[in-house]
This record gives sequence, C-alpha cells and structure tokens, in this order.
Amino acid sequence: MAAGDFRRLLPEALRAGAALEQALTHRSAGSRHNERMEFLGDAVLGLVIADALYERLPDAPEGDLTRLRAALVNRTALAELARAAGLEGALTLGQGERKSGGQRRESILADTLEALIGATYHAAGFEAARAFVLRLYAERLSDLPSAESLKDPKTRLQEWLQGRGEALPEYRVLEISGPDHRRQFVVEVWLPSQGWGQRGAGSGRRRAEQAAAEAALERLRREARR
Repeated sequence: MAAGDFRRLLPEALRAGAALEQALTHRSAGSRHNERMEFLGDAVLGLVIADALYERLPDAPEGDLTRLRAALVNRTALAELARAAGLEGALTLGQGERKSGGQRRESILADTLEALIGATYHAAGFEAARAFVLRLYAERLSDLPSAESLKDPKTRLQEWLQGRGEALPEYRVLEISGPDHRRQFVVEVWLPSQGWGQRGAGSGRRRAEQAAAEAALERLRREARR
C-alpha cells in the first residue's frame, strides 16, 4: 500500500469527520483521544483474524492457530501495517510526543491502527470492520508462515528431545548483573542426555533462557549434519 491508502480502505462513513480525527489522536494531544477505540479495535481484530485462520486452515490444531494469530496481531506486525498504510503522517500527537519521534514509535502506530479498526466497527458495524481488517491483512493471510517456525526456542528444544525419548533440558541462572532497571541474565541450559550445556544472555531470565535454548538447538543441528 502506498502512503495514505488507509483512508481508501475505510468505509465511506469514516473517511472524514470527528470519528476519524479521534481515531488518529494520541492521548498526548488532548482529552478526546483514541484509547477507547483502541480497546474496541483490539477485540474486533482478534476475532476477525481468528475467524480467517479458522476458515483457511481447517486441519490446523488449536495451538498452531493461536501461534499464528499472535504473530499476525502483535505490536510489531501492527506497526508494520500502519507504516505501510501511511499512518505516520496522519497521527495527531502532542508537541512533546512529536518532538520525541512519537509518530515513528511502534506502540503508537500499533495502537492507532487498532483504534481505526475500532472506529470502523463503531461507525459502520462488524462487516465493515471485518472487510477493513481483511484488506489490511490480505498479503499476510495469503502467505502464512508455518506454525512450527513460530514456536519459541524453548518449546522447539523440548519437543526435539521428547521426540527422541531424551531427558528434558534443565535451566539455571549463572549470572545476574546491572542495575535493577537494566538487569542482564546469563543462563545455561543443560541437556543431560547429551552431556553438555549452552549459554544464553538477555535482559530478563526468560530471554536468556530462550537464547540458551536457541544456542542448544543450533549445536544439535550442527552435530546432526556431521
């Protein structure tokens, strides 16, 4: 989509006027902002994408559908769609927020797109909102990633070991450093059946565990190729 195309995707009832203005207004710009619309849009978006996946993937188990939906509606995906639709130049922000680059901030772009979905639902009904979402997501829904590729490293490592009848991995924190607001963790994942471990680091224990699991998977792949 070229910049500005988002207006052409909207129903005619929302292409101008107070509702559209409010949907594009961040709370930093005043009391009439888009947070309530965002709340509504989040619910509508989740339902539309869930229904689209359910219809397109009739044999997919619930876990795969859940992972795919999460990948499609997360903040990063929404912000990418918002940029592609030209929302960066359409936002109404407070002076301080704009000076700090708020129009490029992922969270603001994602929230604004959800607000547009909510405003569409409120102004024109569910079918109009559904059509808007499906137009936005047409390319992504036609080229879905595999559900397997969306599993986090810890899940993939556990499934790899279980599939071979091997003992489950063990995680332990080796090091915590940095001030309270910027903690850094180093974690080791130990594979009893392999007799070795791998380390990972991150800004939280979970991230460090995921990094360690990814390192272990990479080592297992290398050893399998020998």
